[in-house]
Amino acid sequence: MPLNQPLITELQQEAAKTRKILERVPVERGEWKPHNKSMKLGKLAMHVAEITGWVSMTMLTDELDLTQFDYKLKAPDTLEELLAKHDEHVMQAVAVLEGCSDADFDRMWTMRRGETVYFTMPKHAALRMFAYSHLFHHRAQLGVYLRLLDIPIPGMYGPTADELEAMG
Repeated sequence: MPLNQPLITELQQEAAKTRKILERVPVERGEWKPHNKSMKLGKLAMHVAEITGWVSMTMLTDELDLTQFDYKLKAPDTLEELLAKHDEHVMQAVAVLEGCSDADFDRMWTMRRGETVYFTMPKHAALRMFAYSHLFHHRAQLGVYLRLLDIPIPGMYGPTADELEAMG
């Protein structure tokens, strides 16, 4: 099986789970944050919606230099905007992965800030760490925010306490 196929399958399955949690984000509470050092809810939600775009960036480039990366995280104005951003990045990522050969995944990818190199690794490893695991981390963080706001959490890998309670 080509390497892109399991990565596409995993991406699509995780994207559906991510969309379920994004659908519950109270965009009108975008300025809320649980701690002074925490990201605001709206920005965190948009970050979760945009991370899948890093799949395309990783596969279409050979490095990310953070001194050249002008990333302006903006909170969504509407839930529709948030979901559209997520859906757009998923669609683009799947299209990029579909066009990748096994050899593409073995090419090296570097993340740096100017002369400081954070890591250099094969793209298949960078995808897992930089894009996929990063998404899971922030999606879980978003779940904590929703819990603290007393918003029922959707199950990711099985039912949540909220869903079990609703079942009786």
